[in-house]
Amino acid sequence: MGSGKTTIDLFGDCVTLPSGRRGRPSHQWSKSNADKVIMGLALGYKAEEIAQGLHISLPTLRKYYFSELRAASMQRTRFELWRAKVLADEANKGNVGALKELGKIMEKRDRLAAEQALKDQPADAAAEPIGKKEAARRAAAEAAISDPDLTPGVYRTH
Repeated sequence: MGSGKTTIDLFGDCVTLPSGRRGRPSHQWSKSNADKVIMGLALGYKAEEIAQGLHISLPTLRKYYFSELRAASMQRTRFELWRAKVLADEANKGNVGALKELGKIMEKRDRLAAEQALKDQPADAAAEPIGKKEAARRAAAEAAISDPDLTPGVYRTH
């Protein structure tokens, strides 16, 4: 199976030049393209967009990069952890900007965790808005429980 020469395009991708044979040359897996698939998934790109960016069809993407696509749900987390490590390495070298950026990441994660905790918290009956009359009725009921002398119809003589 004769193939044409290969060259590098503007974006650093290996391109097979026409060999004189009919049809499109078969796709060759590369570490560079696999990294682009992982980065695309980490940045939230859809498989169709990644295939277009690699100039291959969606079935070809699925055939050659199935293991990267299978782990799509974890790529964002992997990217965030890698980013934090790079920032931590720079902060250890004395880079104040990297240290500030790590602080921002921490604050954002804390805020998201607090928001999620609020969403997970069961709705409280006291949280629902009530009117003046209902509030007065509830206050009277609580007062009657704490002091039986306030119960209507009960008279005591001393």
